Amino acid sequence: QVQLVESGGGLVQPGGSLRLSCAASGSISGASFMGWHRQAPGKQRELVAGIIGGGSTTYADSVKGRFTVSRDNAKNAVFLQMNSLKPEDTGVYYCYANWRSNGYWGQGTQVTVSP
Repeated sequence: QVQLVESGGGLVQPGGSLRLSCAASGSISGASFMGWHRQAPGKQRELVAGIIGGGSTTYADSVKGRFTVSRDNAKNAVFLQMNSLKPEDTGVYYCYANWRSNGYWGQGTQVTVSP
């Protein structure tokens, strides 16, 4: 039973960058998977990037080369560095953790990429 709180979203112009943070109430070292999902208006929520418990990362094809997911176990935090942002990246970004076979979601942070 953990709580996840996202921060760092906002309005940015195309080509800009944002860094999202996800703070967990518990030790993220116990999570088998932690990732970032996003949901654009009228579209299904999709996995953007994630870290498997052992440290391997995975990315959606649409963000490869632009986004980087990382974690800081000491701070119980997961981050998503987003560079070269596009309007298509607009949406609500959610932090997700799978811990002890249970899934946990943050409340989300809005990312808007617009001129």
